[in-house]
Amino acid sequence: MADQATFADDVMPYAKQLYAHALRMTRNPADAEDVLQESYLKAYRAYDTFTSGTNLRAWLYRIVTNTYINRYRSAQRRPDEVGSEDLEDFYLYKRIGDADTPSSARSAEQTVLDSLVHDDVVAAIEGLDERFRQPVLLADVEGFAYKEIAEIMDVPIGTVMSRLHRGRKQLQQRLWDVARDHGIVEKDA
Repeated sequence: MADQATFADDVMPYAKQLYAHALRMTRNPADAEDVLQESYLKAYRAYDTFTSGTNLRAWLYRIVTNTYINRYRSAQRRPDEVGSEDLEDFYLYKRIGDADTPSSARSAEQTVLDSLVHDDVVAAIEGLDERFRQPVLLADVEGFAYKEIAEIMDVPIGTVMSRLHRGRKQLQQRLWDVARDHGIVEKDA
């Protein structure tokens, strides 16, 4: 059992990651803040049920994910209240954690990916169906293992593997189209 007196010290190191995760799901900074705040409240209330020594990061991600899903379902039952706002480039929030990293410590792959990030790539990721987008983001952006994603999404590991495979295939096709449109690959390749 975890002690609520140590809650802030234990969970605050994950704040940037959890905010970025909430932002990728909500696609709106204000909504992401609301989801994160509600998630922290739920986590605090349930912290005495958390088993020390288990994966705190996955436990927190699951709470954030479930909070988003519950808010999303609730919003679906209500009529639209406001128009859509400009979408934020979620890579910006991913880079917040990387800002302290010197460029010499960054991998060649990361440097190339950073130079290719633009609206079409973000649109390709955001255009994925929610069932597939979330596992792709959790695996490929956040670096979670299949088992952790299954716990976060509360689905069987086989479902995670299937959705991840299908999501990556969809994303591959979308990115291939973007590369072809930008002349990176030949049109008939």
